[in-house]
Amino acid sequence: MAKGKRFRSEKFKKIKNMLIIFLLISLIYIVYYVWNSKKEQNETDELLNSVEIDISNQDESVTERMLEVKALKEQYSDIVAWLEIEGTNINYPVMQGTDNDFYVNHDYKGEKSIRGSIFLDKGYNWSIPSNNLLLYGHNNSKDGTMFADLLKYKDENFCKEHSTIKFTTPEEDAEYEIISVFLSRIYYKSETDVYRWYYFIDAENEEKYNEYINYVKENSLYDIEKTAEYGEQIITLVTCEYSTENGRLAVVAKKKIQ
Repeated sequence: MAKGKRFRSEKFKKIKNMLIIFLLISLIYIVYYVWNSKKEQNETDELLNSVEIDISNQDESVTERMLEVKALKEQYSDIVAWLEIEGTNINYPVMQGTDNDFYVNHDYKGEKSIRGSIFLDKGYNWSIPSNNLLLYGHNNSKDGTMFADLLKYKDENFCKEHSTIKFTTPEEDAEYEIISVFLSRIYYKSETDVYRWYYFIDAENEEKYNEYINYVKENSLYDIEKTAEYGEQIITLVTCEYSTENGRLAVVAKKKIQ
């Protein structure tokens, strides 16, 4: 009897010790994640201020932000733009690689990063240019970085108060106005009779363009009066949303006429 109790006691101690070790490892990981994320965020916050630009003798159409993005691109060739939504944590360089995998877990310097980067779909063709700037970013809910704040757009009032997306390239300082916020998911290859909206980058024709706009408007979480007409530039911001398997939240906006 005493032997059985001793065995159970030793087994309990082993389980307890394993649990303590697991909790310590988890705590160390969380501390490291927060510390590393804060370090990366501070570097990103200072990125625009770190470049030297000459604003003298510039055309009036060239803004300071355009010059900053141009200077950054000279240092980091994969930077194609700067994305900002005032009143949120979304204020980042936009990367574009040769695939859609690299910047999932690398920063703008090409270094490994838990947070990843905001990146433009590899299929976007700047020489046309394509119809839809399709951007991806992690939903880093632990620290609120990258596209975590996109989840706030589930709230209609938040959308009304943060309805403008700023997208700056070396050639243009543009603003986009939101026309839709919707939930969806990535479909399995075996699924038929579904619209794979995340493939829409460049419309073959007006019908294909309108198909995308009709889909995002019909599936919007709430009614937004503004829409887009064929030929207008679109931007779509996409992040993970965990209410369904392979879930995604997308914010769609059209370019304002300046």
